Amino acid sequence: MASFDKDSLSNTFTVALLLCLVCSVIVSGIAVALKPQQQANKALDQKQNILRAAGMLPQNSSTDAEGRTVDELFAEFTVRVVDLDTGEYRDDLDAASFDPIRAAKDSALSVALSAEQDIATLRRRENASLVYIKRDGDEIDKVVLPVRGYGLWGTLFGYLALDADLQTISGLGFYAHRETPGLGGEVDNPRWKQAWPGVQLFNDAGEPAVRLVKRRSPQSAAAAGFEVDALSGATFTTRGVENLVNFWTGELGFGPFIKRLKAENA
Repeated sequence: MASFDKDSLSNTFTVALLLCLVCSVIVSGIAVALKPQQQANKALDQKQNILRAAGMLPQNSSTDAEGRTVDELFAEFTVRVVDLDTGEYRDDLDAASFDPIRAAKDSALSVALSAEQDIATLRRRENASLVYIKRDGDEIDKVVLPVRGYGLWGTLFGYLALDADLQTISGLGFYAHRETPGLGGEVDNPRWKQAWPGVQLFNDAGEPAVRLVKRRSPQSAAAAGFEVDALSGATFTTRGVENLVNFWTGELGFGPFIKRLKAENA
């Protein structure tokens, strides 16, 4: 009878295959087990970024000055899906599961942008998006809008918060980007982010007019209210931030929604 050769090529392949299968099962099992926690962490991170843009949660903190948690603070917001063309709410879409970025990749749920329209370098814009609205009684207190646009190395994803007048910026923050640390990456610098609250969004004609400039206008000048300091040495990132803010608050972005909300609260 032939002796068993444990070092044969066929046995080596068999052992390797079995080891790969066992490892795959273990890794898959761990991934499935951890998925709920990963989704919970993703949702928590999203809430934190929205609250920080709105000035309701300090940086690197999970509670506000009164000790309220992220979930408690976020519960003050109503999340709605809005049609970007009409500015009307879309009650046929579930805000809890709707993903605007995924919709932008679906030709049936988005629209292609021309070179002239696409100042934020998006290529396609979703037909509907999410809005986060905080009210004080019957009056609007804050509105937070998801925004994105191309910088130097990739797309910046963030949130733009507006005060009750829907004219004054409450804050801007990015939760994902690929900009160069120390240059475009300064979009994460708390000192730069502190320059956004109070900036005026629309000019007298109702057009988005935010400008990132190397040299600010005198405080007495009309242009001063629309200006934010440019990021030193980061021309493309600076231009990208300016473009994305003005795109998403313009007619192709949340402009129709903001106008409708202003009219309702006039």
